[in-house]
Amino acid sequence: MPLSPEEQKILQDIEKSFYEHDPQFSRKVSETTIYRVGGRNLKWLALGFFAGLALMIWGLQSLVVAVAGFLVMLACAFFFERNLRKMGRAGWQSLTSSMRAGGLGTAGKRLRDRFKRSS
Repeated sequence: MPLSPEEQKILQDIEKSFYEHDPQFSRKVSETTIYRVGGRNLKWLALGFFAGLALMIWGLQSLVVAVAGFLVMLACAFFFERNLRKMGRAGWQSLTSSMRAGGLGTAGKRLRDRFKRSS
């Protein structure tokens, strides 16, 4: 159901006052997308997966530590898959395109240049 003209004007006034009273917060909110949050979650989950792998390898002398590492890996893999499904194809494409556009920083640019020169 569309908003009436009065409701649209009220909403625009609220938005305008929001931008005027706290421009830093409004800029931060406008830049943050669900894909960016999902990408951040995926990075932390991948890090947790590798930490669980390291814990499992380190804990091969103790069965309890090895099982705990495996459970950490399993939980991270499960939540990684769930977050990836929530993001969907559009979110994954948005995330990978931002990574291709320079998300790796100067180190990534140097690596790309090195591979281009060698081929």
